[in-house]
Amino acid sequence: MIVVTSEQMREMDRLTIQKYGTPSLTLMERAGAGVVKAILERFVEPASKGVLVVAGKGNNGGDGFVVGRLLREQGVSCAIALLAKPNEISSDAAHNLEGYLTAGGKVVGIDADHLGLLTESIAGKGLLVDAILGTGTKNEIRGIYADVFRAMNGSGLPIVSIDIPSGLDADKGTPLGVGVQAAMTVALGYPKLGQVIYPAVRYVGELVVADIGIEPAAVAEVAPAAELLTPEEIRPLVPVRKPDSHKGTYGHVVVIAGSRGKTGAAILASRACMRAGAGLTSLAAPRSLNNVLAGAMIEVMTEPLRDTAEEEIESLTDDEWRRLLERKTVALFGPGIGVTDSTRNNLRWLLRHLSIPWVIDADGLNNLALDIDRLRKARTAPILTPHPGEMARLIGKDAREVNNDRIGVARAFATEHRCYVVLKGARTVLATPAGKISINPTGNPGMASGGMGDVLAGILAALLAQGLSSEEAMKLAVYLHGFIADRIAAKRGILGMIASDIIDGLPAGLRSLSAAV
Repeated sequence: MIVVTSEQMREMDRLTIQKYGTPSLTLMERAGAGVVKAILERFVEPASKGVLVVAGKGNNGGDGFVVGRLLREQGVSCAIALLAKPNEISSDAAHNLEGYLTAGGKVVGIDADHLGLLTESIAGKGLLVDAILGTGTKNEIRGIYADVFRAMNGSGLPIVSIDIPSGLDADKGTPLGVGVQAAMTVALGYPKLGQVIYPAVRYVGELVVADIGIEPAAVAEVAPAAELLTPEEIRPLVPVRKPDSHKGTYGHVVVIAGSRGKTGAAILASRACMRAGAGLTSLAAPRSLNNVLAGAMIEVMTEPLRDTAEEEIESLTDDEWRRLLERKTVALFGPGIGVTDSTRNNLRWLLRHLSIPWVIDADGLNNLALDIDRLRKARTAPILTPHPGEMARLIGKDAREVNNDRIGVARAFATEHRCYVVLKGARTVLATPAGKISINPTGNPGMASGGMGDVLAGILAALLAQGLSSEEAMKLAVYLHGFIADRIAAKRGILGMIASDIIDGLPAGLRSLSAAV
């Protein structure tokens, strides 16, 4: 599903109108019709009690005037509360306000001195329509708008927002001080980036997309580079096994992981790798921990490496690296490996020499943060899997700054450092070196549990081993990871979900996902 920035949507609108000849009033009429269709499909009972459209002076308000007229034509009682003087309204909006009034509709003017009229207008209604501010809003919400938003949110009525809940940044997904809390948002044309990530998801409610007839050639010309992952896109990525294949067909992953006290991370990543379909998996870990690791995993081979007195991997020589990587097709570096001079030296070697697809996770990222300038020169572009704290260390900022612009941070880092980024969290963001963004909708709070990232890293490595590209592996791994967690939550609930549950659910999850469309 294509997702666009506010600027891209404006440009597609402009091209559709000016270059391809669709009148702007036609687009506005289609927008209003799309909103009415969604209302009558999902909020019939509340709408039957009466609808109040709260409208602003711009084109978002114009869409609201069309909604008011069309609802009245459907026999639904509808009034409009207008947060502007008639002479402030944009020309297209004014045209549709006139149509609403001609159809017998009534308008109540609301200003800072008459906020009580809004409360009176809401009384007795069953549904509110937010047609106040559109996707171009960037300034802090203050004054009458803030008061109106609070009154709407406090009304106890469901709110349907047109295009985007008023008060949200359409690109970053953050409220600009105060935002309307919608039960449903009807995105016009295409969803906006700020509607499909947190914290905006909590304001958007159910997201419905209304086709308003944006010219396909205009979409191709603008070429949006972001998407929301869907089952339709993911299903073809699930590997299919040929009857005459063998273990060598599906790759050999070397997992370089583990240290004293962190054997669990190495075990989880290795087990996930096997369960996600890698033909062979070898765990390269400190020699002194080999008995523990080998005893915990029957199917995984081990590669004991020279280690320090602290049971962490020593710096390997060129010959040791070449022997370790012989016949390996994918590498995973980092789960539980520790942050030491030795691990930094080993990561530097991989950045300079590794010629196979690879994943850097967990402590691997913390080592990388100390040598970030080397990443851009990596022989093979790795997939990085940071959570917000790790991402903050990579860019030298704090986690709050990362979370305030997850898409922008992920895209900027991936393009600048020529790598693939999986920025984990609710609505995980995927970024490619070319700047393409994918947003994952699966997953739930039950995944806030230790080891989940190790499992994801193992799944990623396994999919790379089976021949998926880095971009394909990111999409399928992240979607599948959350998809399985959602299946577990639906069956057992979210409390007490652990990383091993995801590993155990991989075979059935892959089967179910491949048949989900």
